[in-house]
Amino acid sequence: MARVKAVAIGGGTGLPVALKSLKQYADEVTAIVSVADDGGSSGRLRKDIGILPPGDIRNCLAALAKDELVVDLFRYRFTQGDGISGHNLGNLIIAALTDLRGSFDEGIRAASELLSVQGHVFPSTVSDVTLHAATFTGEPIAGQVSIARTTRPLKEVYIDPPDVEAYPPAVEAIIGADQVVIGPGSVFTSILPNLMVPGIGNALAGAEAIKIYVCNVMTQPGETDLFTACDHIATIIDHGSIDWIDVAIINASPIPGDKIIDYAESRRYPVSVDAEDIRALGVNLVLADVLNEDRPSCHDPDKLAAILRELI
Repeated sequence: MARVKAVAIGGGTGLPVALKSLKQYADEVTAIVSVADDGGSSGRLRKDIGILPPGDIRNCLAALAKDELVVDLFRYRFTQGDGISGHNLGNLIIAALTDLRGSFDEGIRAASELLSVQGHVFPSTVSDVTLHAATFTGEPIAGQVSIARTTRPLKEVYIDPPDVEAYPPAVEAIIGADQVVIGPGSVFTSILPNLMVPGIGNALAGAEAIKIYVCNVMTQPGETDLFTACDHIATIIDHGSIDWIDVAIINASPIPGDKIIDYAESRRYPVSVDAEDIRALGVNLVLADVLNEDRPSCHDPDKLAAILRELI
C-alpha cells in the first residue's frame, strides 16, 4: 500500500482531535495552524515580546508527540505568581526556543525535536496578522478574541495585512498531500484565518488531494448561532472556493438529552443536518457516529479515524 500523506488545517482545540485521528493510519501527518490568536497566554506573549501566538502550535505538537512526560510539562499552566500566572509552560518554552534559534519556525522545529513529534507542525504564515470581521449590519470587529465573543451574526472575516506570504513548507505539504482535513474547529476564528492566507487558499484549491471538512458537533454562541451544517460549509466556500471542500463529515449520533440541556445553558446546540442543501453545493456527505461519548460536544478521534481512513 502506498504511503499516505495527510494534512490537517485549523486551530484551537479541534485541530488536535484531527491529528490524533490521522496519526492512527497516515504515514506522514502535517498540521497547518492559524497564527491569528490574540487571547490568553498566547495573546500576552504576542503583546509583551512580539512573538507569534504559540498556543495552538503547542496543542498540535502535544497531539503528535511521543514523550508523554514532556507533553505534560508543555501543557502545565501556572496558577500563581505575578506575571507568570495563566501562562502555559509550553508557550514559554516555544518563546525561549524562538529567541535561541532566531525565528518562530525554527523555534517550533526545536520544540518538535524536544517532544519527539511524529509529523510536522507548521504555521500558515510567519507574518504578524490580525483577524478582522464584519457583521451582517456592517459593524467591524478587530481581533480573534473579540470576534469569538461577539453576539452579532458574522458575515465575513479577513486578515490584515491581506497579502501575507504563506509559509512555504505548509504550501508544499498541501500540494503533496493525499488527504487534507479541514477542522473540526471554529469556522471564523480557527479555520478561515488559515485559508485567508492567499498561498494557503490557492494551494488548497489546486491540490489533487481529497479535501474533507469535519463539521462541528455543536454550534458556538455568537460565532455560529443557529448555523446548520450547510451554513458551516457555505461560509467556508463563500470565503474562497468550492474547490476547498469535496466531502463533509457530519455527526449522525444523537447527543444525550441531559447534555443538550447543559449545553443549552451556554447557548450551544447540536448542528442540524440539511443534507440536500449540502449536496446542492456540490459537496458529498458522510453521516456517521463520530461523537465522543465522554465529551459529546466533541469528536471521538478513533471513530473519526475510521471514517477518514475509508475516504483515502
